[in-house]
Amino acid sequence: MKDLGDSKLAAYAERASCAPGDELRFHLAGDVTPQTTVTVFDVPTGQQWLTAAVGSPLWTLDIPDGWASSLYRAAFSSTGTNEPDGPDADVHFVVRPAEPGASSRILVSVPFTTWQAYNRAGEPGESIYYAEEPTRAAIVSFDRPGGGPPPERWEHGLMRWLPAAGYPVEYCANTDLHQGEELLAAYQLLVVNGHDEYWTKGMRDAVEGFASRGGNIAFFSGNTCWWQIRLEDNGRTMICYRDAVADPMAAIDSSQVTVEWSSAPVNRPENSMTGVSFRRGAGTWGPYMQRMREESYQVRFADHWVFAGTGLADGDKFAHGALGYETDAADLIEIDGVPRVTGQDGTPRSFVVLATADLRHWRRYGQGGAAVMGVFRLGAGTVFNAATVNWGAALDDPVVDQITRNVLDRLSATDRPHWEVIGGSDTIVALGACEGTLFGATADGVLCARDVCGQNLRWRPIDTAAGIRGLAVPREAAFGMPLGLYAVTADGRLSYRDPVRELSPWCDLAETPPGTLGIGLINAGIFAATEADELWHLPLQLLAEGPVTWSKLGDAAGAVALTALNGRLFVIGRDGYLWTRRAGLEPASWIRLHDAAGAHTLTGAAGMLIIAADHLRWRPPA
Repeated sequence: MKDLGDSKLAAYAERASCAPGDELRFHLAGDVTPQTTVTVFDVPTGQQWLTAAVGSPLWTLDIPDGWASSLYRAAFSSTGTNEPDGPDADVHFVVRPAEPGASSRILVSVPFTTWQAYNRAGEPGESIYYAEEPTRAAIVSFDRPGGGPPPERWEHGLMRWLPAAGYPVEYCANTDLHQGEELLAAYQLLVVNGHDEYWTKGMRDAVEGFASRGGNIAFFSGNTCWWQIRLEDNGRTMICYRDAVADPMAAIDSSQVTVEWSSAPVNRPENSMTGVSFRRGAGTWGPYMQRMREESYQVRFADHWVFAGTGLADGDKFAHGALGYETDAADLIEIDGVPRVTGQDGTPRSFVVLATADLRHWRRYGQGGAAVMGVFRLGAGTVFNAATVNWGAALDDPVVDQITRNVLDRLSATDRPHWEVIGGSDTIVALGACEGTLFGATADGVLCARDVCGQNLRWRPIDTAAGIRGLAVPREAAFGMPLGLYAVTADGRLSYRDPVRELSPWCDLAETPPGTLGIGLINAGIFAATEADELWHLPLQLLAEGPVTWSKLGDAAGAVALTALNGRLFVIGRDGYLWTRRAGLEPASWIRLHDAAGAHTLTGAAGMLIIAADHLRWRPPA
């Protein structure tokens, strides 16, 4: 090993992670004497696990079976102390669980690639990070000392909080994710922590595949997945040209070129996975990092489950000191004082903005921008993003503590899905959705509208809706009947209007069965539930051509509201539960699903059931 540092002693480990029962070899250089010792600590708990004599340039650690999955630190000393001779004699490694998922459904990833990118050990040019220096390297080795966390130790705050807060978790090196989804299959939640900037295509494919099959991700991090890298030599060589022209992979496989993920020829914006990006974020460096202590988040959606138990209201400030030194954000617009992502920067339109911070003034000290905390669905999974490198440093704040607990508890649980608040109900008595618009009729006869989305948007009054008891929309136009908003009124009439957010006439179509309180349109027919607990059916063809004759199918599961979604009928029963059956004309049994959260009306849109009660809420129907 070359003389790779200023300390008397230098060391590195042959692997970033290992399992109980493995051998992990450490290579030493410099002043290795018979007095040289190593002390191994558990980083999250601070527990000292062993002290041993070294005495030679090669020392092997047999990982005991009893060691918990965690991040460990081996401190090599030429004088026999418990502290390393210097940063180059301080070696970090992960012990993976012997049986993944045996002790926890939460996996914490440690960003060894970012630590290695920052590593300046060795000859000039050995660092990938210092991009503006002419001697910057494009290829570096893990087989050198100094590949541990930077002095700020962005990851340590959360890692030390977890055991103190009572959360058993398991650990992996982020390079372990490069091997594919097999490791993730045992977990419900992946935690990405601190500063995890450098990702391979294999890492990203594995994490996105994990989410697509129902795994959840919590990013308590910032500047996440900014650069694409490649790993070679069994993961011991890291490549990042930061330049598509210089990278020879450009002529072989453009998807693996080592540039920003959002840049050509990769064109795979990181925020399609993380929800936010450093492109819209902010950063302050060097002597200006003290600016972090001056900033706070502002609550934008206090009724969301992420803020449960915090006592916060919209507009409140929280997480003082948690923002920095780099933050991530999304392109936003304000609609009636509520933020909404535009989706123009690669952020999924399903992203729900929870909190924001205006950091444009940071341009005087680095990069001006914003911080945006949020949550969104990625495939069948849920992704939360705190959008700051420094989240772990603010966990002594009770609000930050509670938010972290809410995220870990919700996303590591297996009893999903839940009803999620998406806004206020505003005395809504009937709901219908069409062409991306959610319509609501109020008790005082006003028709309101807002987007179908998880954001807490305001209802806007657009028209009258006198006496409406139920709304419905067909999946598609059929038999000459248009795609639009159908309503049943208290006096037993079926009406139609165009699905526009402006004044439009209601057109009278037909009578409904006596006491009809809800309708659903599906499979070219109209289903109606009545106060007498009867389910009726009318083919749309009869509505278009006449004469109108309703057919009685059976009971309506005690319905107080009815809708149709995905080829099924759903009702809210008088017992307060959600019930479902096939939307066919043959006899079928109703199946009780789950609590309807006190709702009195519902609709279906974009594969989700939407209800109105004390709040507007939604969830998948399964």
